[in-house]
Amino acid sequence: MKLAKFDSLVSLSRLRLVQFLMGVLFLYLLFISFEIPLVFKTTSAGFYTDAFPRPLFLESEEDFTDKSAPARPTDDPELVRLAGSRTPPRRMWEYKEVSGLLFNESSFDSNDSKDEFSVLHKTARHAFVVGKKLWDDLQSPQNKSDSEPERQNQKQNRTGSCPESISLSGSEFVNRSRVLVIPCGLTLGSHITVVGMPHWAHAEYDPKIAILKEGDESVMVTQFMMELQGLKTVEGEDPPRILHFNPRLKGDWSGKPVIEQNTCYRMQWGTALRCEGWKSRADEETVDGQVKCEKWIRDDDNGSEESKATWWLKRLIGRKNKVALDWPYPFAEGRLFVLTLSAGLEGYHVNVDGRHVTSFPYRTGFVLEDATGLSLKGDLDVHSVFAAGLPTSHPSFAPQKHLERLSKWKAPPLPEGNVELFIGVLSAGNHFAERMAVRKSWVQHKLIKSSKVVARFFVALNGRKDINVELKKEAEYFGDIVIVPYMDNYDLVVLKTVAICEYGIRTVAAKYIMKCDDDTFVRVDPVIKEAKKLGDRSLYIGNMNYYHKPLRNGKWAVTYEEWPEEEYPPYANGPGYIVSSDIAQFIVDEFENHKLRLFKMEDVSMGMWVEKFNSSKAVEYQHSLKFCQFGCIEDYYTAHYQSPRQMLCMWDKLQKQGKPQCCNMR
Repeated sequence: MKLAKFDSLVSLSRLRLVQFLMGVLFLYLLFISFEIPLVFKTTSAGFYTDAFPRPLFLESEEDFTDKSAPARPTDDPELVRLAGSRTPPRRMWEYKEVSGLLFNESSFDSNDSKDEFSVLHKTARHAFVVGKKLWDDLQSPQNKSDSEPERQNQKQNRTGSCPESISLSGSEFVNRSRVLVIPCGLTLGSHITVVGMPHWAHAEYDPKIAILKEGDESVMVTQFMMELQGLKTVEGEDPPRILHFNPRLKGDWSGKPVIEQNTCYRMQWGTALRCEGWKSRADEETVDGQVKCEKWIRDDDNGSEESKATWWLKRLIGRKNKVALDWPYPFAEGRLFVLTLSAGLEGYHVNVDGRHVTSFPYRTGFVLEDATGLSLKGDLDVHSVFAAGLPTSHPSFAPQKHLERLSKWKAPPLPEGNVELFIGVLSAGNHFAERMAVRKSWVQHKLIKSSKVVARFFVALNGRKDINVELKKEAEYFGDIVIVPYMDNYDLVVLKTVAICEYGIRTVAAKYIMKCDDDTFVRVDPVIKEAKKLGDRSLYIGNMNYYHKPLRNGKWAVTYEEWPEEEYPPYANGPGYIVSSDIAQFIVDEFENHKLRLFKMEDVSMGMWVEKFNSSKAVEYQHSLKFCQFGCIEDYYTAHYQSPRQMLCMWDKLQKQGKPQCCNMR
């Protein structure tokens, strides 16, 4: 009986204990439900404020919202759904379509109006003012919502500017600066005919043109250049030479008449094709079935007369005399010629006075529609120029042809932590093919795809509205372009470098910032390893130049007003170099405080800024030839002057063979 009472008391106690515990649990859950949002809110505010500095010059959260660029759009509905279900990421890490560097007219004010750099500062101020108008026009609602009829009218206008043929007299050609503009380039079957007369030879004293023989004061020279040129990519930059045809009537170092042909891509000449009078070898590849070089030297009997005994002997035995037909050099002083340049399936063909002289195979990096101008310079009187068989539709740089709008080429989202390396790639508005080649090659590296390394293109605005429209579409789709809002100019590339520094320290908080060009192939792994060797020190790594002197004469001359010193400071070649984040921070601060000295040569400017930083804090200068300035070398870190096809070829070799190899196609 007592045992039964005891069991009932225990059961009752257990029930009360369970009820009590459930009540405590309910109160605890209620408390947590009120407390967690407050804790997260407080923690988040402290985290954002202390861990990552906000962009400068923003006084309020409203300012921050107004001045931030829109986030990178996505076409993937799954990503849109997930994005809507998560807490919005920090705005600092959103993709910025426009550079955050503050550009205003006062940024380019010089403290002294007579400062030797005032001319460049005025150019920069003008470029910014024009760029702002271009950007505002690009952002206007009218531009965003062009109607279909307007687009059709634009298309018809472009088509109307593409004549099927063009004819100029000699005087008209001279009045147009000796350049025949071909608005829509060439197409298969296009041909250009030039009627001209070479000048009589003149005495030449310049050893760069003619090698002086010992004891001679001068040599006799006559030559001219016919070039198919591409559109200028940036104001101040030389147009690419798609075909350089250079007959030298009195010869060059060989001492015999010669025709030299070549291409020039990004101011880098390829391997020349020289026709010196000998016919191309039988085993050498042809161009549309035509030999590259025809023969004009008679060598069957060394030019000597056949002896009478030999002639009678051949006649007695019944052997026929072989009659050799020899053509002279196709150009002669003071003699009229008719030259026809035609575009074939495999290359260009040159006929002079109805006879085939030479054929030049198409080179990597160029297409027929790129040839938008014909230039004739040198010792030549031009009587007339006629172009026919031209395309009747405007390619408008055909960005759709180059851009593959696939999600796999889009830039990955920016990471929420600091990155080891940020790579800023300088590009021009109409370099659609170059940017696409970079996306499909070294930017596919695992470190970039995982956002441990970040790469972005930095592009200024073009003078052509249609290029800017396509550029903005490209930026919105791929999410890897930062537009620097000024009118592009070759002398102002330095502003893009400052923008790279600003993005590297404020948007991605990178430890190292690298600058390269869109024709530079980058091996990401060895570049990071090279930077890590120096640890946390202030560093400047690249292919260094020491004690270089400014050129005072010639095409690349630098005046004393532009650079009064006799030597440049130590500087790394522009195609690829690295600086530490403290140097980048210093550059941005100097720029925004209107203390940054600008110079038209971007790489020299960086050397100048680093030298100034070095005066207050020691910088470790690291020289390496593997940051290749001209072309590609064995075991390179960076390779310069690489065409889009070479980029893809180098990436393919790197993936398949696991080691760096050059693709010297040009």
